[in-house]
This record gives sequence, C-alpha cells and structure tokens, in this order.
Amino acid sequence: MALGFAGWGTLVLAMLSLALPAFCSCPNSCRCSYATLQCFEPNSITSIPALPYQESENVTEIYIENQDHLENITEADLVNYRELKNLTVIFCGLVHISLGAFQHNPKLQYVNLASNALEHVSWRVFHSLPLLGLVLKDNPLACSCDIHWLQLWQFAGRADLLNQSLTCRTEDHILQLETVVMENCSVPEVSIIAPQLTVEEGGNLTFFCQVSGTPMPAVRWHTDGLNSQYTLEERTSGHRQMVVLQLVNVSSKDNLQNLTCQAENRAGPGQDTVKLDILFPVKILFLGDAVPQHHWCFPFTVDGNPAPQIRWLYNGTKLPLTEFTYTQLIPDADDGSVLHGCLFLNKPTHLNNGNYTLIVDNGLGYDSASAIGKFMDNPFDDLEGIIPGTGSIPSPSHPPMMSVTENLENRNFGVSVAVGLAVFACTFLLIMLLVINKCGRQSKFGIHRPAVLGTEDDLAVSLHFMNFGASPPSSAEATLDSGLSSFIENPQYFCGIIKDKDMCVQHIKRQDIVLKWELGEGAFGKVYLAECANLSPHNDKMLVAIKTLKDANDSTRQDFQREAELLTVLQHEHIVRFYGVCTDGEPLAMVFEYMKHGDLNRFLRAHGPDARILEEGKAPPLGQLTLPQMLQIAAQIASGMVYLASLHFVHRDLATRNCLVGEGMVVKIGDFGMSRDIYSTDYYRVGGRTMLPIRWMPPESIMYRKFTTESDIWSFGVVLWEIFTYGKQPWYQLSNSEAIECITQGRELERPRTCPKEVHLIMQGCWQREPQQRLNIKDIYNRLTTLVKSPPVYLDILE
Repeated sequence: MALGFAGWGTLVLAMLSLALPAFCSCPNSCRCSYATLQCFEPNSITSIPALPYQESENVTEIYIENQDHLENITEADLVNYRELKNLTVIFCGLVHISLGAFQHNPKLQYVNLASNALEHVSWRVFHSLPLLGLVLKDNPLACSCDIHWLQLWQFAGRADLLNQSLTCRTEDHILQLETVVMENCSVPEVSIIAPQLTVEEGGNLTFFCQVSGTPMPAVRWHTDGLNSQYTLEERTSGHRQMVVLQLVNVSSKDNLQNLTCQAENRAGPGQDTVKLDILFPVKILFLGDAVPQHHWCFPFTVDGNPAPQIRWLYNGTKLPLTEFTYTQLIPDADDGSVLHGCLFLNKPTHLNNGNYTLIVDNGLGYDSASAIGKFMDNPFDDLEGIIPGTGSIPSPSHPPMMSVTENLENRNFGVSVAVGLAVFACTFLLIMLLVINKCGRQSKFGIHRPAVLGTEDDLAVSLHFMNFGASPPSSAEATLDSGLSSFIENPQYFCGIIKDKDMCVQHIKRQDIVLKWELGEGAFGKVYLAECANLSPHNDKMLVAIKTLKDANDSTRQDFQREAELLTVLQHEHIVRFYGVCTDGEPLAMVFEYMKHGDLNRFLRAHGPDARILEEGKAPPLGQLTLPQMLQIAAQIASGMVYLASLHFVHRDLATRNCLVGEGMVVKIGDFGMSRDIYSTDYYRVGGRTMLPIRWMPPESIMYRKFTTESDIWSFGVVLWEIFTYGKQPWYQLSNSEAIECITQGRELERPRTCPKEVHLIMQGCWQREPQQRLNIKDIYNRLTTLVKSPPVYLDILE
C-alpha cells in the first residue's frame, strides 16, 4: 500500500530518529563527537576514556589536558581508536607509556605529550608509527641510554624533533639533550655474511649474522615465514655476537624471501637483510576462464625460478601476440617468485571464442594448462551486415539437368512478366517513400499510438538518459520514480517541443552497423561499441555506442519510441549526442556518440591520489588531475545543465556516474543506463523496487518527493564535491539512513582538501535549504568559467 506525502515524511523521520548512535558512553566531563574526544575539565579522569567500538571507530583526534591523575597509557586504552591520527595529552601527570600502547593505531601521525612527568620513554613505543610530529618538551627526562634514540631522531630531523628544545636531567644538572654524550650506549650494528645466495631446490645455505653494540643487544633471525628446515647456533666474543643460520633441504616456497637478522638494545634497533635465490622448475598454479575486466582477461598464476617464458595456443595453434592480444604480468612484491598475470584480449567478439592453452618453460621444467574463452553471442538475429565475414551468402542449389536446350519463348515471356512486376513495385515504393518522408505520426517501432499535441511550454519534464525497459511505476509512486526507475515524461509538453523544432528520429540501417565489442550491460539490455556508416557526410565510418533493448514488448517499445523522440530534441555540445535508432529486426537499438573514457566517476578515481589502490596494483597510475582541469570538468557539466534548464528539463539523477568523458577530456551529461548495476551502493532501495540516489538529493526531494530545477542545482553542488574529492561517494562514512539524517537536518559535506574557497562557496550556494535561495545555474556556469580563465592560487591546506 502506497504512503501519502504526510505518511512518507513521518516514516522518514521515524527511521532517522534511530539512524545515528548516541555517544552514551562518553564521560560527563568530556565532549564526544563523531570524530573527536575532548576532556578539559581538570582532574576528572584517570585514564583515556575507552569508548565502545561503535562510538570510537571514527574518532581521529583525542585532546586531554590538566589531568593530574592520568599517569599511564596502557595497551588497552586505545584499542578501539583505529582511525586515530592526532593524540594530545598535556599538563597531566603522565609517568609511563606501555610499549604496546599504540599498536592498534597504525594511522597515528601527531603525538603531543608536552608538560607531563615522563622520565623514560622507550623507542619501542613509537618505532612502528608513521609519525610526522612528536612533542616531548617540558618533561623531566633522565639522561640515560633509554633516550639515546631521541638524540638520533633529533639529528635526523625525524618527527619534527629538531625544532624542539629538549632537555634531560642528571643528579646535578639540566642539560640540552643534543649536547649530552651517552657513555656505554650505542645502537646495534648488524651485518650478514653469506658465502652463497643461490642454490637449487633441495640444497643447503649458511648465513652468519654479526652484531656489535652496547649494552649487549638481543639478536634473532626472523624465521617465522620459512618453509625450509633450519638450525641456529650462537657465538659470542667480547662485545661481538654471531648467530649462524643454516638452511637444510631448501624449499622453493622460500624463493625471493627476505631473511632478516635483527638486534636491539636500550639505545635502539638494528638489522640487516638478504634475499634468497632458489632455483626450481616452473609450474602453473592457476589458469582461469576468460573474465571481463577493462579488457577480457585469462587470469593465471605461475611459479618458477628462473622466470619462465610464456606462450599461448588458440584451439591448438600458436596464438600471435599483438597490441590487441597480449600477456601482462602484474607485479606483487609480497608473492615472492609467484607471477600473476593475464592474457588480455582487447574487446574480442564471438569469433574469438574457443580453447586457450598456456605453456610455460624455464629450462628446469615445463607445464601447460587450458581454459575456455566465451566472449559474446551474436546479439542480432541477422548476422550478415553486422559482422562481416561471419555469415555466408547462400548459393543457389543447382536444378536437375532435365534438358540441355532452353525454351526461348518461355524465357522471353518470363522477362516480360518480371519487367512489369518491377515497374509496379517501383511505383508503389515511390508513393510509400513520399508518405513516410512527411514524418507522419505512424510509428516505425512496431507499435501504434495516437499523436498527442500540446501547448503547455512551462511543464517540467524528467530527464534520465537511456533507461527504457523497466516496468512503469505505480500511480502512487509516479511522481518520485518517474525519472529514477523508468522513463516517464509529460507527453503534451514533449510533443510540443518536437513540433516546434520540427525534428524526427533518424532511422539507421542494420547493415550500416558493424559491432566491435561489448561495453557493458544493464537491466534494459547490452551496450556495444560499433562502427556505423553513413552517419556523417565527412566520415565514411565512425565509432558509436549501440544500446539494445533486451525484452521488446508493447510497453517497452512505446518507452523506446518516446525516449528516442525526446533524445532527438537534445542537441548540445555537453549532452551526449543521440544519432538515431535501428528498428529493422531484433533487438531494437539506439545509436549514441561514443565517449572513449567512460563515466566521469571512474575517470576521476583513475586520475586521483588513490588510483593505485583502486586498481589493486594491476595497472600503472595515471596522472593526477590538476585544479584547472577539475574546474574545466565542472564548467562543462554546468554548461549542459544550463541547456537542460532552458528547456525546463529536470534531470533528477545528476551525478558523476551519469556523465561521460570523451577525447580531450570533453565531458557530457548522459549515461547508458548501467549506473544502477555498477553503482548500486549509490542508491537507496525504497519499497523493494525504486532506487533513489538519496546522497545527491535535497531535503524537499527526500521528504516530499519534490523535483525541480532547484533540486538539480543541489545535485550539481554534490557533483562539484565529487570532482574535488576525485570521485568519492558523498557521505561515504555513513549508511543511507545516516546520510538522510544529515541532509534533512541541514548538515553539509565537508570542504574537500583540493577545493579552493571560491568553489566551496558555489557548493554552499547550491546547498541552501530553501530551493529559491539556491544559486541560479547560469550564475554557477559564469562563476566557473571565470575560475577556468583565472584559476585561484591554492595550497592543499584548509583555511
């Protein structure tokens, strides 16, 4: 049963009341928020408050001061603060820090422990942290070997210690730390002597670890990951130690493994490392069937030393490697000698289906394995004219030899009849072409519907590119879902546009389309890259994107026709160009401009600081976008939105995932209807079917189902935020319910680090709670074009 407007609002508010956790475990004397913990009230706590995980998991900063009874930081105090980056404990009674106090805080970068009672601080407390700043001034440090590491860090300029005036105390004096000479105190020096590093599998190796240092260091070999059998022998001579490691019957699993000998004492740590080189025959550990990635990939894993030679067979014959068919290894330093890779096929068709055999050889051994490649079925019933060379022209069967002599009279009579029929057919076709050329209202899509004419030019039309094929929403949901689940528009206003602009949908012949490869798939059907002839008078052929309709019934055919007519109207340099339809035969298809670099969200991520992480190390990172480039991207989208607003179109789902990037970083609004499959986490499912992009929606759209040009302005502000965060998801740290809570209560997305103040002001102008107070899209476009011409000077520091 559908909810009314009032019922919907009540339901949303009821859900939101439970969305965000309350910080019920926060001590009364402290202040706790989503990302910070602050304790200012003097002498109110004796330890760092240990909040439960759900309340501390996002805390990045802890600030505590004036707590005389806070004497220890234990291993249990900071267990749940895994995102902690800044820790400040000042003017307290801190005496001791456990060696493992920060073992659960791998992101901790700034530690301020000034003005406490610390006398001894071990290097082990901070050794594993990525510290950028450590403050220890105004502590009664004892001049002992325990703080020699601080001297070394000062000399090396680590953790900003060089800029601090650190002192230490003897029985009689307070001395500058940098001037103190620590007697009988030196960091261990470690060296490994290896007579032999390379051996075949099953052989033996011996390593000598020599160590010196005062006080006498503790020495150990890191043997936890070794698969080979080994023995250890310790030898001592004065202040020198030696630990002998002998590997027996070495295993190939240890090839390229680092062997580390480590020594440590009160002054600090020292170590040396050697890498094992074990020769063994190559073997194939894994070969999988072809899977679609950016290109199609046969994933494989091989292991062998020396590195093997790799070759491939296709259906039993040698597979030639080209720029379109090639082998690429994916380096992974953590896998030793194991090589991961892919046989990449750049957009193969069904002609490349078959059996692929991997053969490897490294001189010590040989191995082979096979996998299946099934890339695509022919999507069209009519093979001829789509993929040349794959269909054969049927040859006429030879009639039986009944007579060698032709009857000339019969032949002449047959010619006369044929000429007469041809003249009649040509006359009939000429008349039909004249009728069709008038762009009448008769459908060429296999359906019949009456023409609807109208004059209301001020009605808004929902715009969601290329999303036909979904079932229409119920009447109760039609207002909200019309632009989000299926294509719905106001037919009167729409036909008025068609009439005024005198535009007709172009029909493209199937034989002019040559499929290249599959680009993706959505609920409607598949999208292909293709070559299309006779589209442009300047080019014989051009690359296009073909979107097919999977299930063609009367309803989806009607949606198909109405959407094709609507897309024909939209002619702008920053709207993806629609060329026409192909309706002769199945499946029905739309022909669009091909945008080489795909959707903008992926483009941003691939050109951002986390590109290597997102690609999982399988591809080299691309260049990071600059501020002028990001401004150009934003201005192009704004230009397209100015055009849509001039036609009174409401987009309803403006986001970087629904923009495409072409050659020369040209950005256009439009998608191929695949975003809900690829970006399913960007949508919030309502009522089991409707998918709402709530993270891009303003409060009035979430609570009252109101969509206007002003709601598109709000979404454009979120698009700006996406651009300047290199494609991050808005409110990525929150669930959908929590994001709704933040939006409806007036919270704004934080200013991105790479965002200049001028752009952030535009974002804030888009996010005004009252729709009429939001910036006009023309003003936004003018501001952005001004910034493009003269980009602001900006450092990566928030004001």
